[in-house]
Amino acid sequence: MRKGFLFIAALLLSPLVSTGQQTPAPAPATPPQTAASPVPASARIALDDAIRLALQHNHALQAMRSTILQSQAEETTANLRPNPTLGLDAQYIPIFQPSQFSSDYIDQQAQFDAGVGYLFERGKKRQRRLKAAQDLTTVTRSQVSDSERQLIFNVGQQFIDVLLAESTLDFAQQDLDSFQKTVDISNERLRAGDMSEGDFLKIKLQLLQFQSDVSAAKLAKLQSLAALRQLLGFESVPDDYDVQGTLDYQPVRADLAALKTLAALNRPDLRAAQQSVTAAESQLALQQANGKMDITGTFNYTHTSGVNTGAFFYNMPLPIFNRNQGEIARARFAITQAQEQASETTQQVSTDVIAAYGNLRSNDEIIQLYQGGYVDNAKQSRDISEYAYRKGAASLLDYLDAERTYRANQLAYRQALANYMLALEQMRQAVGTRNLP
Repeated sequence: MRKGFLFIAALLLSPLVSTGQQTPAPAPATPPQTAASPVPASARIALDDAIRLALQHNHALQAMRSTILQSQAEETTANLRPNPTLGLDAQYIPIFQPSQFSSDYIDQQAQFDAGVGYLFERGKKRQRRLKAAQDLTTVTRSQVSDSERQLIFNVGQQFIDVLLAESTLDFAQQDLDSFQKTVDISNERLRAGDMSEGDFLKIKLQLLQFQSDVSAAKLAKLQSLAALRQLLGFESVPDDYDVQGTLDYQPVRADLAALKTLAALNRPDLRAAQQSVTAAESQLALQQANGKMDITGTFNYTHTSGVNTGAFFYNMPLPIFNRNQGEIARARFAITQAQEQASETTQQVSTDVIAAYGNLRSNDEIIQLYQGGYVDNAKQSRDISEYAYRKGAASLLDYLDAERTYRANQLAYRQALANYMLALEQMRQAVGTRNLP
């Protein structure tokens, strides 16, 4: 009898003892920290440096990467087994008749029960949950990779904007310095009586256009650098940072078929769409497993009237009405949805490659036209008109017209180079890699 009573007391005290000896919960996983590579001492960064800094420090991308860790935490949750249940009760205790409270009464009259139950999952539910969670993590990884692809394109686009602004500023400054010499020479001719004051004022007023071009180019470069810094992370570069590079023409000879094949192998959004079909199939398998009824098994120990007994209980819902039919049907439709989205993404990838290829070829033809003679012809025309004007063999209007033509030609050529480089970045984005064949 005494042993039975001591056993019940130990069961009653066990929750209190266990609460004081809980194993500390593991620390939550933290995103992997990438060692920040230092910015070059010159504070001038190339395009590769800009991409590297953006991938390390862009806050929107870092937030997106945290979804991978969240999904991995969901895997841990999905793989957990059900907790066992502990039940305790004491009956016929003389709370309102304290005089009857004695060890003999407790042993002979009161009843104590202690039970341990466990839910036995059927249909491999835990394995199905884990597989579904793992497939979602795989999709999340590909989606993060696609965010990286978009960020790399945005960085490349903004970097080219800075190069264009810098090239325009250099040209505007050179043009201003060159025209300033013309103004100085004209001023000497005015003093010598070789030029009318009206013509000199026309030249001096034209100087305002060049000065305005320099101011506008400085502002454009400042704004482009600020927009680029937003993508890189403001803390990753100093306030006085600058870019390193020039507007350059790099011909690409890859054919359309090769580019489509490359995109099919490298585009992370296409990979994510295909993986989503697998994830949807895993969800269907999970919902079908959830339709299996689980079994709850319980063992009860009872002490009553000085007798110790044990009992086993078995409990399972009868699957008469609810067999998880709705969720199973929904999961089947979700597979169809994922398949259609994968087909749509496949078509979108092909459309992106075709559009980018056409844009690249069009801009390549424009560059060929400029480099085929238009740039040199405009410069020669300006130089000839300037020389002739300084020697008094050409009119002021002819010289100013040649100067405006040369200026427009140079600005258009620089814009064409920038457009070609942007088209090249668009092609790299469309195929999902920076290494074009």
